[in-house]
Amino acid sequence: MGFEQLTIEAIATDAGVGKATVYRWWPNKGALVVEAFAASAEPELHFPDCGSVYKDVSLQMNQWVAVLRSARGCIVAAVIAAGQSDADLLEAFRARFLRPRRQEAYRTLRRGIERGELPQNLDLDLVLDTLYGAIYMRFLIRHDELTEHYLNEVCRMVLDGAAARAQNGAKRKPQRRAVNGWKSRALRN
Repeated sequence: MGFEQLTIEAIATDAGVGKATVYRWWPNKGALVVEAFAASAEPELHFPDCGSVYKDVSLQMNQWVAVLRSARGCIVAAVIAAGQSDADLLEAFRARFLRPRRQEAYRTLRRGIERGELPQNLDLDLVLDTLYGAIYMRFLIRHDELTEHYLNEVCRMVLDGAAARAQNGAKRKPQRRAVNGWKSRALRN
């Protein structure tokens, strides 16, 4: 059964409860599906603290790809696809799954900054979007494989590039602007 065919009525029947009970806990089926997915994936997606930001991030990225390769990857693809025409579903995915992961990623990058592995003025959002955007591109478009080697190379290139840019004295300054409820940055000279 696909996301479009899933109904609160079927969920309530399967759980042996009334629809009102389901709606007391979740405002819609998207929130329920995303919360179930997040609860199943969260234990596997914590960032380790190995003493190296590269190792911490690359290990977590590989764990995320393992989740995407499992049956749960179909849920992620379906939620992202359906979310293109269902703003509530996409917001549920951001709120219940992405934001908590992102907060943990910020803490990991800040540890790297504190250890001197990354520059003080690091644009955390740009780094995360670049790292994880590479995963989503290959996962959704499927133009090439998501291998451990690929993930490690992306991680190394992004983190090394961030460190080198700081050493060379970056001249660009980030400018914040809101896009679809997310803070993003448009770089300008």
